[in-house]
Amino acid sequence: MSAAPYPLPRDRRIWVAGHRGLVGAAVLRRLRAEGFTDIVTRTSAELDLRDAAAVHRFLAEQRPYAVVLAAARVGGIAANAAHPVEFLSDNLRIQLNVLDTARAVGVERLLFLGSSCIYPKHAPQPIPESALLTGPLEPTNDSYAVAKIAGLLHVRASRRQYGMRWISAMPTNLYGPGDNFDLRTSHVLPALLRRTHEARERGADTLVHWGSGTPRREFLHVDDLADACLFLLEHYDGDDPVNVGTGLDTTLRELADLVAATVGYRGRIHWDTTKPDGTPRKLLDVSRLTALGWKAGIDLEHGVARTYAWYREHSGRGDAEAVGPDGVHG
Repeated sequence: MSAAPYPLPRDRRIWVAGHRGLVGAAVLRRLRAEGFTDIVTRTSAELDLRDAAAVHRFLAEQRPYAVVLAAARVGGIAANAAHPVEFLSDNLRIQLNVLDTARAVGVERLLFLGSSCIYPKHAPQPIPESALLTGPLEPTNDSYAVAKIAGLLHVRASRRQYGMRWISAMPTNLYGPGDNFDLRTSHVLPALLRRTHEARERGADTLVHWGSGTPRREFLHVDDLADACLFLLEHYDGDDPVNVGTGLDTTLRELADLVAATVGYRGRIHWDTTKPDGTPRKLLDVSRLTALGWKAGIDLEHGVARTYAWYREHSGRGDAEAVGPDGVHG
């Protein structure tokens, strides 16, 4: 790979906001592995990003050269449906406080992490970045999506009005070490891993999954996302967001079979077709990122195996639910 056109000096200060979440923790690991020596972190107990005065004091004191904004109020479908006001209000406050103050103190480089849920419910497949704001959102998480869209536009406006060298990235469905395995609130891949593991442990002959198993989904290992974050900070400086994914998808039926093989579950898998399937397909167009020179390096088979190994190591200690189902990660 050619030298980075926008190199991040390894001795300059970087703040990873949200370092205890799935994404932030992976970014922290990647930066440390890359030799960054001045990384700043704060827990949500130490710094409430919804508190404008606290954020201003922190950034005025620390004055980081670069910021990775991975902090957010997060939760599954049930949490989004039950608390749309909090998902909108908290995320808007976090973004406004961090972005406005970062501009005021002169943060040189900033990466805002959005979500693929910003795209319309019926966007073309694969979903290009140009699909943004072209149609209605998925109603189950529209408050969260609107907040993330506002953050993306805030970054774009800061570039245009003040010349800030800030960028935005939109990751696809993520998984990996540190994921949320709480069955009430987890996403599909960690839920499949835990349910299949528990079915094997109790010797269940049959495991029932919702839907037909035909919807197609894309999955990106969080360590690949972290690698892409650093790559973008060093190779991209543009107004438009950049999708981050694998460019590949799989059916949920194929995913369930892979999980069963990984876990060692040998019972029958039954699909309850009376339950809803959701969106038939959700795949990001990653041609912009590919043209820049980056592609994912962890295939789904190895990624699932690594995630299951992490789950087995940490589930007995309660760490496998370390990413809160409904909270603000600072």
